Amino acid sequence: MGKNAMDILRERDFIKQVVYEEDLYKLLGSESVSFYIGFDPTADSLHVGHYLAMMAMSHLQKAGHRPIVLVGGGTAMVGDPSGRSDMRSMMTKDTIMANCEAFKVQMSRFFSFEGDNAAVMVNNADWLLTLNYIDFLREIGSCFSVNRMLTADCYKNRMEKGLTFLEFNYMLMQAYDFLVLHDNYGCKLQCGGDDQWSNILAGADLIRRKKGEDAYAMTFQLLTTSAGLKMGKTQAGALWLSREKTSPYDFYQYWRNVDDGDVEKCLKLLTFLPLEEIAELAKFKDERINEAKARLAFEVTRIVHSLQDAQEAEMQAKAAFGGDEENMPSVLIPMGINKIADIMVAAGVSPSKAEAKRLIQGGGVAIDDKKVTNFDQEISDENLQFGFVLHKGKKVHVKITVG
Repeated sequence: MGKNAMDILRERDFIKQVVYEEDLYKLLGSESVSFYIGFDPTADSLHVGHYLAMMAMSHLQKAGHRPIVLVGGGTAMVGDPSGRSDMRSMMTKDTIMANCEAFKVQMSRFFSFEGDNAAVMVNNADWLLTLNYIDFLREIGSCFSVNRMLTADCYKNRMEKGLTFLEFNYMLMQAYDFLVLHDNYGCKLQCGGDDQWSNILAGADLIRRKKGEDAYAMTFQLLTTSAGLKMGKTQAGALWLSREKTSPYDFYQYWRNVDDGDVEKCLKLLTFLPLEEIAELAKFKDERINEAKARLAFEVTRIVHSLQDAQEAEMQAKAAFGGDEENMPSVLIPMGINKIADIMVAAGVSPSKAEAKRLIQGGGVAIDDKKVTNFDQEISDENLQFGFVLHKGKKVHVKITVG
């Protein structure tokens, strides 16, 4: 074994909480450990909220350990009480399977499903959907204290709004997942975001109670801004890892525009750059921090998409901010749209006409070099025919063409 995986994760500030930390450290330093992280299959793409977990899985695999990707095809039909206010709709098995295949392609950019300690993907629907309720209550339910469960943050936060019995079962099912993976795959460690701490701890405790064997829990910090807000939220919604949902250029631009105070943290968590290089990039607190931001944007785009996509996004960004229309990002909109607000929505620059109106009234929109002052302004036929550059604030510059 090389460097202990826990040292690697600690140096890069991944780890938030660990149970039986000293024993886990020794285990990770002495043998190959199978570990798992759960993923919700309710969309056909992963998003930035999953990015940090996949980076952690990559570090662990490179240190000699085996990732198990648990897709929650069964639990997705119940609903996770940790931080969600909505109930999930049930999906067909075909939809879940298609989403899993999409996940596997995206995950392969981070860790390998082939070779030594190859990652495996499993679906908890395979064992949850065939459970006998009475047997489950006797074997698993008897190991849980309701009083103790209600002290968990994931339940306390929902008590005021109303916690359904359906959701109350989530902790038992997730704990049972860990037990099944322990029995079938020798899994000894569950990891996840820190908002899952109570559920993860319950699984490790269940294995120790039922089997009298060691099991461990480790959580990672959530990817948040220095203001405490979740990263990856844009005006258009989530920041997806699929190019069909979020273009490589938009993905690049999001990271290029992170707050100065978040750059070093993002470089540590979201790239494979050596810590010494990160310290050098992030040491400046003036305009030179922009070099670190550009490097961050390039690296994350390269990891998620490809080197070519990162290079193209970098070139488009330089062109957009340098006025080079030839190479800046362009959007083709349908013919017949001539009002500026409608054009902004059609081009994806604004999520709605109401938001477009707000931006225009605030003086944040320009066509070529002329500021737009009228919400109902129509674009001239000449501009529509030959194209024009739409500017939104200081950070969005797009060549609009009509076809």
